[in-house]
Amino acid sequence: MFADENLEAVEFSSTWKNDRFVEDSQTQTPALSFEDCSVQTKTKLDKEMQTEMEGPKEFQLAAEDTQALADFLRRVEPTVCKALERNMRSHAFEGYEVNWEEDSDVMKCLHLLKHKDLDKELQCTQLSWNRTGSTIAVAHGRMDHQDWCTHKGAMCTWNLDRSAINSSKADVVIDTPSCLMCISFHPVMTSWIAGGSFNGQVCIWDLSRDDDPSIASSAMGEDGHREPVTQITWLQDPDRNSKHLLVSTSSDGKILLWEVTETKEALSLRSGFMLLASSLPAGFSKGGRSRADKEMGVNSLSYVKEDPSTFLVGSESGGIFKCSMNSKDPVPTTESMPSVPLYSPVTFPFEPHNGPVHSVCCSPFHRNLFLACGIDTSARIYSMLEARHIVSVETGAGYLFSAQWSPIRPLVFAATTGDGQLLIYDLERSRNTPMHSLKASPEGREVYCLQFNTNQKSLLATGDASGVTSVWHLSDELTTQGVREIEALADVASMD
Repeated sequence: MFADENLEAVEFSSTWKNDRFVEDSQTQTPALSFEDCSVQTKTKLDKEMQTEMEGPKEFQLAAEDTQALADFLRRVEPTVCKALERNMRSHAFEGYEVNWEEDSDVMKCLHLLKHKDLDKELQCTQLSWNRTGSTIAVAHGRMDHQDWCTHKGAMCTWNLDRSAINSSKADVVIDTPSCLMCISFHPVMTSWIAGGSFNGQVCIWDLSRDDDPSIASSAMGEDGHREPVTQITWLQDPDRNSKHLLVSTSSDGKILLWEVTETKEALSLRSGFMLLASSLPAGFSKGGRSRADKEMGVNSLSYVKEDPSTFLVGSESGGIFKCSMNSKDPVPTTESMPSVPLYSPVTFPFEPHNGPVHSVCCSPFHRNLFLACGIDTSARIYSMLEARHIVSVETGAGYLFSAQWSPIRPLVFAATTGDGQLLIYDLERSRNTPMHSLKASPEGREVYCLQFNTNQKSLLATGDASGVTSVWHLSDELTTQGVREIEALADVASMD
């Protein structure tokens, strides 16, 4: 049915495809031309000019028009008085202070001060700022004597307003025959400073004198302290406002009031008090019973700002007492002084600490509040209206050697510890956790003292057991009083 068959091929010519032609061509750019040129700045001409000196101008008042001035004052008086009365009732700027310094959000250490020629065994025992806040004075001695003192003490000062501060060389150095335990600048006389020694002597120096800075000193013997002086404080003379008296406390239990007699180069004793074991609250004893007429060492003292006749003392036994300068209660003891009688100053005892009280400090913003700390590791806030403390802050950082209220922030206080820390608490934030916990001793030694600067309010100083003084710059948060902060402090005072 199907079969293979071969047929012839058939071709069809293309109707669209044509033969292609190829042609070669060449192109050439024209030759490039180059030309070199140079340029030169124009000649300059220097000239100088000077202003002519002007003669002094005479100051001339405008023509007086008393009537026009009077008319103007009468016209604006109602508006100005209305605005002033409205401002007096306003609380918009309550607690606000102008800050002329550069803003700072952090605390930082500005200086580490230590005089290189001092005995390496000497420690910082106390600090004091002068009246202008420009100079810091450091007392050097030993806080850990087990027996009589064989060291020589010293006082060093640095002026921090100088452009070039030599941190290893003090501006002024005054040597003392025994350890210098405490110092205090005079509140008016900028160059005057008082100090108390381990041997019981109280001295006053004038730092402006180059040859002999000594102004006056107390006698050694019965009319003075027989044990180390623990604190020195200046007090305005209630009889003469232009004069200041010197108050000293000691481990011998005496609180002595000195009058400065510069012409005689001596301190004359004006009055005295004695702190006895009989002042302790009933039922409190330390290490067994003690004689009621036995004296108690005084470690610290603080005066009430609103009432200079009232002061607080912290004792070696742990007792804290409210005292009066006007007390005339006789002291039942054989201890006596030839020139003045001794009285018992205690008017009210507070709940004691469990160990020596190293620091008491009255609040500068509330007359009934004060701060106390000691070796029981707690910082307590008391009200003078009740015996028990109202706030207790357990730092957990070892012994507390110093505590002080901020002179700016009513709810802020600082404390120094036995493990080398500076703790700053803000009661508005927390009563248990410090706002700042700073290493205040480069070697981690005990920090024995701290001092806020009441004039240059951004500065605070601390001194440690290795003899190093640290000067700190406070953050803006610590130098700006908050709104209603004083009212908040009053709420703390009213706590049960």
